[in-house]
Amino acid sequence: RWGWGCCCFSLAVSVKMNVLLFAPGLLFLLLMQFGFRGALPKLGICAVLQVVLGLPFLLENPIGYLSRSFDLGRQFLFRWTVNWRFLPEALFLHRAFHLALLAAHLTLLFLFAFCRWHRTGESILSLLKAPSKRKVPPQPLTPNQIISTLFTSNFIGICFSRSLHYQFYVWYFHTLPYLLWATPARWLTHLLRLLVLGLI
Repeated sequence: RWGWGCCCFSLAVSVKMNVLLFAPGLLFLLLMQFGFRGALPKLGICAVLQVVLGLPFLLENPIGYLSRSFDLGRQFLFRWTVNWRFLPEALFLHRAFHLALLAAHLTLLFLFAFCRWHRTGESILSLLKAPSKRKVPPQPLTPNQIISTLFTSNFIGICFSRSLHYQFYVWYFHTLPYLLWATPARWLTHLLRLLVLGLI
């Protein structure tokens, strides 16, 4: 039920923008399932819902609504950060640091897309083709593939967020047991996984 899933995703984004951290994983899954042209209607659901929910504000003050609702360039205060507290404040506030975090975030997403999420042996560009036109016919996505892609997409975003407050732990704490136990490393014993959870 990809249409309903995209609808729920868009509703979640309208409540809290951090849900956008799932977007790269969702885009990858849509491309894998439908190809570029088939994914467009699903992405359209997300976009149309955002417009419909924002319509009362867009009609009243469109510039103010767009600039404040999706303020991607806002400055985060050092006193509230938890994840980068060990850095000097000048470095935390420096524009180069923000750009480095963004570059690292995108790099890790691409690495996961190429090496972890995409395992058909074909070029990743084959995802742009309709599934019926690919050399390797796509297998139906399993619940584990879907959850793993979405959760790792979110977790990567969390790792490179400019600022996390204490309460933002709720963005990803529920995904940690799955991510830890789904990691295939043999050296990661159950005790070590519990220790990682405990330390976090």
